[in-house]
Amino acid sequence: MLTITGIPASRGIVIGPVHVLRWEVPEVRHRIIPDEAIPAEIARLHSAIARAKDRLHEVRGRAEKHAGDEEAAIFDVQASMLDDADLIGEVESLIRQNIGAEKAFDLVMLEWRQHFAKHAQPMLRERVSDLMDLHIRVLSILLDLPDHDPVDLPPGANAILITHDLTPSLTVQLDRNAIAAIATDAGTRTSHVAILARSLGLPAVVGLRDAVERLHGHELAILDGSSGMLIVNPSEQHLAAYRDRALREQGEELELHQLLTAEPVTLDGVRIILRANVDLPEEAEQASHSGAEGVGLMRTEFLVVGRPAMPDEEEQYREYSRVVRAFDGHPVVIRTFDLGGDKLPIGGYPVEANPFLGWRAIRMCLDEPELFKTQLRALLRAGLHGDVRIMLPLVVSVGEVRQARLLLDEAAAELDARGVEYRRDIPLGVMVETPAAVIAADTLVNDVAFFSVGTNDLVQYTLAVDRGNANLASRYTPLHPAVLRLIQRTVEVGHNAGLEVAVCGEMASQPVMAFALIGLGVRELSVAPRSVPLVKQIIRGVSAKIAREAAAAAVAADTAQAAYDALAERLFSAFGDAPFLRHGLPVVVDGHTFESSAGP
Repeated sequence: MLTITGIPASRGIVIGPVHVLRWEVPEVRHRIIPDEAIPAEIARLHSAIARAKDRLHEVRGRAEKHAGDEEAAIFDVQASMLDDADLIGEVESLIRQNIGAEKAFDLVMLEWRQHFAKHAQPMLRERVSDLMDLHIRVLSILLDLPDHDPVDLPPGANAILITHDLTPSLTVQLDRNAIAAIATDAGTRTSHVAILARSLGLPAVVGLRDAVERLHGHELAILDGSSGMLIVNPSEQHLAAYRDRALREQGEELELHQLLTAEPVTLDGVRIILRANVDLPEEAEQASHSGAEGVGLMRTEFLVVGRPAMPDEEEQYREYSRVVRAFDGHPVVIRTFDLGGDKLPIGGYPVEANPFLGWRAIRMCLDEPELFKTQLRALLRAGLHGDVRIMLPLVVSVGEVRQARLLLDEAAAELDARGVEYRRDIPLGVMVETPAAVIAADTLVNDVAFFSVGTNDLVQYTLAVDRGNANLASRYTPLHPAVLRLIQRTVEVGHNAGLEVAVCGEMASQPVMAFALIGLGVRELSVAPRSVPLVKQIIRGVSAKIAREAAAAAVAADTAQAAYDALAERLFSAFGDAPFLRHGLPVVVDGHTFESSAGP
């Protein structure tokens, strides 16, 4: 039995076969061939390219089935690149210099990737990720390596997908009927693979570091998304214990499900607005039945990830309207594109050396006004179907808000010129996710309708900890007193100005942290749809007065450990050893993981 410990990302237990996806460029030895072998090597190259194109056609069909035609178009682009006469000609030229086909292809692809990465044209820089995919695919064929595309899994396989990370081209291939859980060597609890897994309701563990190297595939394994463990070739005793625990958790989920229609009101009568985070438009229908009172954060990047080009106005309008209609009059807060960070290359834009501090989110949108106005026009039109609210990410100054509002006015004027109807009074708010935004929050209040605290990035920027770096996961501590004090100030400034203040980051999904947020004065929480009943249970089982006392002690603490202790003591005194507390993801503070139940 082998136990690999990572970072819990999405709760749940899955027992099933391991499917290892090694999606990385393989090592290629330098092979010298004699003159008489050159024609055969060139023929072998063309055969491999033909097989790769056949495979891309197959993958495209399956991706279209799972993710839609627009997302699947990425494979059309890749297939066309394999028809490039210059690329093939350069490989053939190296083969004629007595270099084996696989090394010749490897050298040319390395050169092309470097060239494209430095190209002045954004759309060509975007092609680097496609070149990487082709590099892997064709070399795997030339080296006679196994094809590990996840689409090969049959429906009902109940497999645990293990890979280094999920790239856009892999994400669009995921078949939820075949993959029951996800485990990655990279990532943290707030990385986008973790957020996607929670959004899809798939148990997940991230930050395993070397699972791909240690496993062969087809092993039986237990993935425990609550404790962050992957148990390979488990004993019968472990299997029995985890099967029992899985049944218990299913029962507890059913109990929580009974809260769907219950009011989120504390014991002393304070009402909390509880909304859902939505990552994918197709989630909207399910999320609308989670007990949520609307959408507190609709991420729009998944309209773009894995696409060869940005979506047009009509497509965006259809997808936004789909979510708005699903929530039937409840507020739907839609965040404008938060591109950049760990989502590049994307839609024609390149990777940066320091992406989280680089050209991302509102900065990119303001610098690309036509791209931004296309989204704004779609949002204005979607507003006709319900209570749409627009939210700007990564704002650090009121000047950015004013620039965005000018572009919103221009987008409205363009719709007027076309005679297209739209909603004219859509509220404009900002995500507060940097210390700068918190400190200068008072300068924003006259130009925005609401604040929404994005705790994922606020923690990252406050603590100078890359939230996607598994090596730093233990230092990513949302209960650090500095983070709590910044949230407290945001609430005070917003409420003093009469603004709504919400929290939409992953912090709100964990019991201890939700308790802290209530105590800090937050009255609107937005969480993954699956977490809505859990957070509602927390709200209904505590008093706001006790939560305020606990939060005050946490804010006054000198360490994250002390903050956790102050909160947990009062929360657990309210609930005792309630089973549903085990549904919360563990809290990591000062390098130590706190949780109510780590094992079966």
